[in-house]
Amino acid sequence: MLQLICLPCVLLIRQTLLKQKSKKPLLLLLRLLLLHATATAAAAAAIARTLPCHCQCRCHCRCHCTAAATAAASAAAAATDRLLLLPLLLPLLLLLLLLPLLLPLPLPLPLPLLLLLLIVLLLLLLLLLLLLLLLLLLLLLIRLLLLLLLLLLLVLLLLLLLLLLLLILLLLLLLLLLLLLLLLLIIILLLLLFLILLAMLHNYF
Repeated sequence: MLQLICLPCVLLIRQTLLKQKSKKPLLLLLRLLLLHATATAAAAAAIARTLPCHCQCRCHCRCHCTAAATAAASAAAAATDRLLLLPLLLPLLLLLLLLPLLLPLPLPLPLPLLLLLLIVLLLLLLLLLLLLLLLLLLLLLIRLLLLLLLLLLLVLLLLLLLLLLLLILLLLLLLLLLLLLLLLLIIILLLLLFLILLAMLHNYF
């Protein structure tokens, strides 16, 4: 899929290199950057289409936990994996929006204007990197929160199992006590019967 996307872009870049004159190197560079940005955006979109399938496969592999916990965890993981592509697509979209504004500029550009444009682009890149770091930290915090929730659910399930075991043990203890009482009653009745038989024998003889 990536070869089918990148091959037309390479052909377009080759055609532009053959058609362009050497008098406009900056315009040629900007057009090449625009073509490269479109190719990378298409590749990122193709990866984004194939990513939920891998997420579903991973979710199917982890289906041994409880139904509610796994459903919530799989949905949150799919959402966070899709959110991971947003920081990659935002710089490409901004580059696609800014490059057509730079193409109709007169060439060659004055040096102060060129320096100003470079400073603005560097600031934009720094802000985008900061946004990327913040989004990654947010996603890490979301993952940690989901892990803590899963651990809490597992602890609650273990507590429920322990309570069930305690109830079963209490029932067994009650049954044993009842059996002991029955045995004591039977022993007392047998002793009474034995005493009655002895008294009857003494009276008979």
